Amino acid sequence: MYQDEKLVCEDCGSEFIFTAGEQEFYAEKGLVNKPKRCPECRKKRRQTFRRRRKMYDAVCSKCGAQTQVPFKPIPGKEVYCKDCFTKEQPSE
Repeated sequence: MYQDEKLVCEDCGSEFIFTAGEQEFYAEKGLVNKPKRCPECRKKRRQTFRRRRKMYDAVCSKCGAQTQVPFKPIPGKEVYCKDCFTKEQPSE
């Protein structure tokens, strides 16, 4: 049903492949627009956004590691570091 498709990044102008797997993922999530940026430019854009976001210091509820989270931790609520959060997510 889906086929790899060549797209052009609106930021850097390079060609990139919008794979059949990515297209299926977009469809499952209800996303109707094709990506406008290549994976590298998408990553840069996310990192820029994250740098502007206020981060809060916290301690991981599972492993005890110091971490930072993009929300103010609430006493009594669990907070996970990135590694533990990823492990807690149900696998598909």
